[in-house]
Amino acid sequence: MAPKFRDGDTVVAVNGKWVSWAHTVFAAAAFLGALIVGMSLHFHKIVQNQYYGYPDEWFPSVSAAIGDRYPERSVFQIFIAITSGPRFALVFLWYVLTARPNHTLPKVVAGMGLFRTLTCGGWTYVTSTDDHDWHDVFMISYLVSTLPWTLGCLALSPNNPRSVKYRKILASLFFGTLVPLIYYFIQHKVHKVPGAYTKYAFLEWSLILFDVSFDAVTALDFEGFELVVRDIKGVSRGKGKPVARTFGGAFVLSEAIDAVADVYNGFVFWSLFTSLGLLIWYFPLWHMGISGYEAAVLGTASPLLLAIPYLRSLATQNLRALHFLSLVGLLAYLVRDPVYRLFTVTFSVAVGCLAWSATWYGERAQPTRLESRIAASAIGLIASSVAKFAFKSNNPIWPSMHVENGGWNKLGFCLAVLAVLRSTNRQAVNTSDYFSSSGRKGSSFLAALGLGGLFFGLHAFLSDSSTMISWVWDGYPIRGPVAVPHGAWTIFAMGAGLFFGLLYPRLAGSWTAFGIGSLGAAVLNRYSHWFGFYGGLSLAFYLMSVAPVLITSAVRHSPASSFGRGFLVYIFLVLFSVWVVAYAFVPGGHLARERTDLLMVCTVLAIGAGIFSAAVTNSSPAKSKPISPNGTRQRSYYISILVALQLLSVTVAYLRFPTNDYIPYHKEDKLVTAGIWTIHFSLDNDMWSSERRVRDLIKELELDVVGLLETDTQRIIMGNRDATQILAEELGMYVDYGPGPNKHTWGAALLSKFPILNSTHHLLPSPVGELAPAVHATLDMYGEMVDVVVFHSGQEEDPDDRRLQSEYLAKLMGESPRPLILLSYLVTKPLEGNYNTYVSELSGMKDIDPSDSDRWCEYILYKKLKRSGYARVSRSTITDTELQVQSILLPASVGVMLLWILIYLLLQVGKFIVGATDTNDAEQATESTVPESLRFPGKFRGEGVRGHQYHVFKEPRYWL
Repeated sequence: MAPKFRDGDTVVAVNGKWVSWAHTVFAAAAFLGALIVGMSLHFHKIVQNQYYGYPDEWFPSVSAAIGDRYPERSVFQIFIAITSGPRFALVFLWYVLTARPNHTLPKVVAGMGLFRTLTCGGWTYVTSTDDHDWHDVFMISYLVSTLPWTLGCLALSPNNPRSVKYRKILASLFFGTLVPLIYYFIQHKVHKVPGAYTKYAFLEWSLILFDVSFDAVTALDFEGFELVVRDIKGVSRGKGKPVARTFGGAFVLSEAIDAVADVYNGFVFWSLFTSLGLLIWYFPLWHMGISGYEAAVLGTASPLLLAIPYLRSLATQNLRALHFLSLVGLLAYLVRDPVYRLFTVTFSVAVGCLAWSATWYGERAQPTRLESRIAASAIGLIASSVAKFAFKSNNPIWPSMHVENGGWNKLGFCLAVLAVLRSTNRQAVNTSDYFSSSGRKGSSFLAALGLGGLFFGLHAFLSDSSTMISWVWDGYPIRGPVAVPHGAWTIFAMGAGLFFGLLYPRLAGSWTAFGIGSLGAAVLNRYSHWFGFYGGLSLAFYLMSVAPVLITSAVRHSPASSFGRGFLVYIFLVLFSVWVVAYAFVPGGHLARERTDLLMVCTVLAIGAGIFSAAVTNSSPAKSKPISPNGTRQRSYYISILVALQLLSVTVAYLRFPTNDYIPYHKEDKLVTAGIWTIHFSLDNDMWSSERRVRDLIKELELDVVGLLETDTQRIIMGNRDATQILAEELGMYVDYGPGPNKHTWGAALLSKFPILNSTHHLLPSPVGELAPAVHATLDMYGEMVDVVVFHSGQEEDPDDRRLQSEYLAKLMGESPRPLILLSYLVTKPLEGNYNTYVSELSGMKDIDPSDSDRWCEYILYKKLKRSGYARVSRSTITDTELQVQSILLPASVGVMLLWILIYLLLQVGKFIVGATDTNDAEQATESTVPESLRFPGKFRGEGVRGHQYHVFKEPRYWL
């Protein structure tokens, strides 16, 4: 006979009462959660019955609250599924508690408990909407089986006066409620009395309360039970592996809170750090060239100040003050003037770089705390990427955000204050964690190169989960990853890389790992689609894994030599990344024109230099010692946070998964409303992120197709973000991001309510000036294939470029046998110059309104479609291009002001009817003769709304 107990390690021991508590809490959450969600979202609908609604009936029945509508039905089903585990355990424990030799009743009651649990699943997941008959069968079976279960539990109750008392009271209430319940049901169903169903509903909910409470009483009986899991073969014992050691320690709540606070500090640092480039970009954007405000990037080199011994000592001894000062950037959203907001964030980032450099340096003699600080900063980067993934590519605490455009600035600041208070108040760790230096150090210069390459790589490629996806995107049909859901893959690679780097630092810092990372960078730079993305994932994994290695090496040197010079290298690489695309607007730009490949090589070589230095610095024999128990426990908290962020990213990917079921606004008329808009990198005239304002205007104009220009924001200077994510998801449109950052354009994107069957990206001839991007897409418009081309021509300063581009595009459009719409930025006067190449026999294109002589940049051309309307709508303060009205206050000694003249670019909109052919002699019609469904919205007449009104013509134009 097998022994009753086996020796072995106790892995888990849980008091039996927690089974009852778990059952009670999850069951209550299921019913109350569905009720609260239903009352909040669908109150009038769920109180409505076949005879009456609100105000006669004002409380829903159980079935109406839990089974009729989404999302309350899903809330109930999720929590009731979780309840099933504790429920089966409760029935099992009750049988164990009451079973007696040669007694049948405990078996009958247990069987009834199982049957009752299964029937509950039946009426839960087969709603009355799904199958009314089966739903009633399961529900009635459940209610009928409740009687023997309740009476059986009363008969078998242990000798516990409290539990017996509560069971009798609750059973009496349950069965006593059935009488008035039936009465009011008859009043409602037969006599049709107003309000009777509300009273019935209250009694029905009371039955649920009494039923759940009756089973909750078992907590009093199960207190004497302990559920124990024993390891009789030693499989749960650690074998000396890093993973086993990491998660083998005890859990200390205060230390876990410290870890969360540390990570949040890292999140705040990376949020502010990545916002600086976006704010700087605002100024050269309006100046169309070097503005002088670019010098703000030098604020990141603040660790150079640590070369002064007094300042170094002051910084390392006053880390709390430094971290608090860095939080001023979170309040920058309160500063309305763009110049002062930039100065505020520059100061914040400078202090933040100083604080984190001093933090890492100050922990150099304590490996546990140093690793914790490095992990916190790295996980903070992942957290910022997850936040942008959740908020559709904008960080909610950026200074370009505020309440009106979706910012969470106040909450972010309050949490940051608490986090700094907590994370800068740690007790000193055990001295056994101290590892002395071996005396061998690699080159501080090479260490600085490594840090510069690392920070640039992390910022350029990993500060947004969709950046590398935009690098490999190449149009429809989709042959690679898309921002949602595959952004979660980037986040997973980042987390896995950091996990690997913390557990296996020697391997992460090896030349083998460097070779794999370099290969990944080459593949990302060279290839598109999935293969290119796999290279990007390899690069993401490597960058995160090598971060602890390089920072651990850097702290062995003077912080000014390593971190200060490292940020100078970072600044050089950032400027290089700007020059590759902005070559037409910066001095010496032609030397870096389109040399992203060279930029990638410089980044990889810089990291390689850091690896060379770290191989010497981190080679101390003491480093090979296993980390102390205190360190393994600390590590487990950070890895747990890392896992939580991974799960959050998966949840976000699921919630944001595209539906691809989009419907045009006027399907019945086969109407297509198309627009062209230069959205100015989604940064409005006041330095706020403008995606929501752009979204609202596109929605109110009922645009089915819209071409957006100046949209490539997947660069450090533009925040590594993607405005098309918000627009496509919230407007319900398919999207082609257009040529990615590695194509060196300012961007051209296409949004469409119609499925995009195929799309091709073009880089038009640009031997002198900026590259001209074009997206040529074929759309399924009401069953007919129609081409749409979104195009951004080169600048006025390069006439040969624009001539070559006009010839290329005219040929491209002329070769299309399908109806075609051109949504474009042409930089030409109507009826003159290159206009006559675009509108020509070669292209076959017509101007939507040749009489509109006020254009210079934005044009809508078409062929083989019937135009029905045309309008120009002012863009308020959302966007602007070319020359901005900008007053620049020079130093007082100069005492002058420069005024830039403004050429407004408007949103241009055209309406076309698919399947009908335009006639050359179509006369302009009055709006009263046009069917209402074909008209432009009336809200933009006169003063319009929010600064948007019909402009130039003051009203739309129509043709019949």
